[in-house]
Order: sequence, then structure tokens, then C-alpha cells
Amino acid sequence: MPNARKGLSASLEDYLQVIFHLEESNRAARAKDIADQMGVRRPSVTGALKVLAGRGLIHYSPYSSITLTSEGRAIGRDFINRHRILREFFTSTLQLDPERAERNACRIEHAIDSIAVERLVRFLEFLKSCPRTGINWSEAFALFCEGGAKSSSCKECLELCLGQIDRVEPTGAEG
Repeated sequence: MPNARKGLSASLEDYLQVIFHLEESNRAARAKDIADQMGVRRPSVTGALKVLAGRGLIHYSPYSSITLTSEGRAIGRDFINRHRILREFFTSTLQLDPERAERNACRIEHAIDSIAVERLVRFLEFLKSCPRTGINWSEAFALFCEGGAKSSSCKECLELCLGQIDRVEPTGAEG
């Protein structure tokens, strides 16, 4: 899959994503539907479809439905995943409003590599599971972004976290 993705422009990646979504909801995509969703003209869609077909990422012939090849589906799914992860990071962690998170996810999903995405997923999992983070951390960060957090509240937060750790029973302890 990485070789097929190599050399795809952000625009072609967007076409794969749109085709993926149209296939999921309609079983197949049509050039008109792609043009409508992307806000582009039909000749632009035709040109992109020819390139994607030439790379073996879609099944395409004029005036017929467009479907993804297995490789095209894998690449489309990967970019949709990247987008979802980035959007979640921007809204839940960085406290951006949903529209701004969406715009930024659309731009960054094309540039971020798979290792960075993997680390971002791990970071989000860590934030959700570590007693030093979780909802307390997220709420504290939101308050900090609004200018309301003070360093004096750090001691209270740490004491709360230590109390949460003390309440958690160790796993695997026999006795």
C-alpha cells in the first residue's frame, strides 16, 4: 500500500475518500455524485478518475459506476482513519471547535505519516487511560486555554490524581 500512496496528490487522495464514502452508502460511485460532493466540474472528475484507474486504484469506464479496487479501498480507508483520528485529537485534546478541527484534519491528513498517526493514536489512548490525564486533564486544559487556570491549582489536581491511584486495586496481585 505505501507504494501506491506514494505520489498521490492531496486532491487524488480526496477523490479516493469520496469514492469510498459513496461506495459505502450507495454500493458504487458515479462521476456526477463525486463532482457534487467535491464541488468540482465533471471534466475534473473524469481526469482524476483516469489517473486513479491508471494506478489500479479504481475500476472505471466512462458512463458506468466507479468502484475501488482492494488497494484503492485500503488507501481510502487509511485516509479516512487519519482524518477521524486528527479530528478527534483537535476537538478532544486541543479543544478546537468542530469546524476548525475538520478543516485542519483535512489539511494534515495528507501530510502526516503512518508512524506519526500511530503515535497520535497511542497518545490519545494514554490520555484516556492514565489517571494523571483523563477527563480531569482535558477539563483543566480547556480552562487553561480560556485563561482561567492558575498554577496554584496544580497541587490540588495532583492530590486528586493520587487519590484516584490509591483507589485503584493493583491487577494480578495474589494474596
